[in-house]
Amino acid sequence: MDTFPAYRADDDRYSTMTYARAGASGLKLPRISLGLWHNFGDTGDRRTQRDMLRAAFDNGVTHFDLANNYGPPYGAAEESFGRHFAADWRPYRDELLISSKAGYDMWPGPYGDGGSRKYLVASLDQSLQRMGLDYVDVFYSHRRDPETPLEETMGALDSIVRAGKALYVGISSYNAADTLRAAEILRELGTPLTLHQPRYSMLDRWIEEPGANGSDDDRSLLEVLDATGVGSIVFSPLEQGLLTSRYLDGIPEDSRAGSDKRYLTSDNLTPDRLAKVRALAPIAEGRGQTIAQLALSWVLRGGRVTSAIVGASSVEQLLGTVAAGSAPDLTAEEIAAVDEALTATA
Repeated sequence: MDTFPAYRADDDRYSTMTYARAGASGLKLPRISLGLWHNFGDTGDRRTQRDMLRAAFDNGVTHFDLANNYGPPYGAAEESFGRHFAADWRPYRDELLISSKAGYDMWPGPYGDGGSRKYLVASLDQSLQRMGLDYVDVFYSHRRDPETPLEETMGALDSIVRAGKALYVGISSYNAADTLRAAEILRELGTPLTLHQPRYSMLDRWIEEPGANGSDDDRSLLEVLDATGVGSIVFSPLEQGLLTSRYLDGIPEDSRAGSDKRYLTSDNLTPDRLAKVRALAPIAEGRGQTIAQLALSWVLRGGRVTSAIVGASSVEQLLGTVAAGSAPDLTAEEIAAVDEALTATA
């Protein structure tokens, strides 16, 4: 069994991070949140996991984002977090925001996937057991299940809050029309929809586009979130590492993309996409930022996005991205320069 020195949080942990209110709720999130999608499964080094979690909290990152099937194997990230929580975090539980999700495949059979009440409630019970928690701060429907009535999925989220297993509820990757209906159902039930977690980056701007992802609403997802008072916390703001300098000369063998072909491959690293990333470099340099920090400042620009979820494989990498949480907002000139850079071609 691994043993580590006792942890005491940095007294200055709230001195630099900026926090933003999630929509019309009373909940505040750090502008940068730590996602445990990668590097917290059984293949991750436990000492590195511990060091990243400690460094995050010591720098004001209070929100840790998980899901039932984060690993590998499924459930392993929650188990890893549970071990570190028991060792380090229990005295700080009321300073933490811990989220989990269910919606994709988790266990065999008809009840281990989708948006049914049966699956969502059972999955959260399992997640709480893996993490050693009485409740999560936010629980998400991870995807819109077209085979389950939206009323049932939202009703399950409402009952989860009423049972004391979650404080707030959210949805992930729902289009604008389904988001609007989900917010209406939850409002009627008395459990407001607090957060939407979509994918969003400089290179994936679907949440700005009316009618995206099959929506029959004539507004964009961002417009619906503004209208309904729902906050947003975006994932993949760095496009799995593409919006950094790491892949400008190919895929390093020691990178995640070099060993795991599920997320970033040579098919994604096209000359045109790399040309756009290179064109961002002088803008970032002018702000005293890295390309990754600029990409994070961009998704957070103007305050419409509440928080951006980042992953990390080392403390150094984590601290580099966390610094974007306290960076000045982009100016109109810088936003225009980014838009011009994104038209670059090889």
